[in-house]
Amino acid sequence: MLDPVPISTTGFNKLKEELGKLEEELTEVRQTVAEARELGDLKENGAYIYGRQRQGFIEGQIGELKTQINQSDIVDCTKVECERAEFGTVVHLLDLDSNQKVVYQLLGPADADIDEGSISVFSPVGDAIWGLSVGEKVSVDIPAGTRNFEVVEITKSDIP
Repeated sequence: MLDPVPISTTGFNKLKEELGKLEEELTEVRQTVAEARELGDLKENGAYIYGRQRQGFIEGQIGELKTQINQSDIVDCTKVECERAEFGTVVHLLDLDSNQKVVYQLLGPADADIDEGSISVFSPVGDAIWGLSVGEKVSVDIPAGTRNFEVVEITKSDIP
């Protein structure tokens, strides 16, 4: 059995919504394939060939989503403790190299989105700051080089 993977309540709901949409799309594609099959010669039937390829792709995506959902350990990010940088916390860091403040919410790989200000707990920065408290410093090797951070604040998210 695979280890559970943490995911926010919001991220889990997005996975379930995406699964529902894909299952609807699969039903439509199966209908299209059935109609194309009735047209005859399958070797030269582009609609049938494309439909079968699309069906296989969607079935693969559904399988991956079901695996993610089944492995999910759902965490309500509005109820996390803020003494240390842990899953769901919002960590305010001071980049000691540039003196810039950066803020990341620590989430799982399925719902982390750097454009939304969240990073995976398994990313280099997420892994390095995991378990740190306010005032602690850390050096992180990232593709752009080594960065040095200090944890200046840890807060709860207002999004579950």
